Amino acid sequence: MAFTPKTPYLATDGIIELYEGDTFKGIVLIERRNDPKGLALPGGFVDVGESVEDALRREMQEETNLEVQISKLLGVYSDPERDPRFHTASVVFVAQAQGQPKGGDDAKEAKLYALEEIPMDQLVFDHSVILKDYLLQQQTNK
Repeated sequence: MAFTPKTPYLATDGIIELYEGDTFKGIVLIERRNDPKGLALPGGFVDVGESVEDALRREMQEETNLEVQISKLLGVYSDPERDPRFHTASVVFVAQAQGQPKGGDDAKEAKLYALEEIPMDQLVFDHSVILKDYLLQQQTNK
């Protein structure tokens, strides 16, 4: 009997910091079109032959209609229970964009949220954990 290795799915998620000129307006969250339904960071799966950075830029364009500039890696989130569908490891980046978010692809809607107005209790997957890490990092960098 041959052994077939089963590995986690590789995904990427983005915290898009939206700016109007030099003024920070907030971050972009999407309302998911598919299960699990709820609010989420925009993101998706990395295609074979694609870097995680290219996958992030593609997914941000598809789901929010925004072109992003990646500024840094926030972290890798790989808890086997983070996605109720299957084991997924996500590489999470912080990126900047200008413009008006517009939902597309898997996103029913894309919307701007001020940092103090993020509805943490409506986030799916482990995105509240990710955003708490992001907010903590924002506080320590001030």
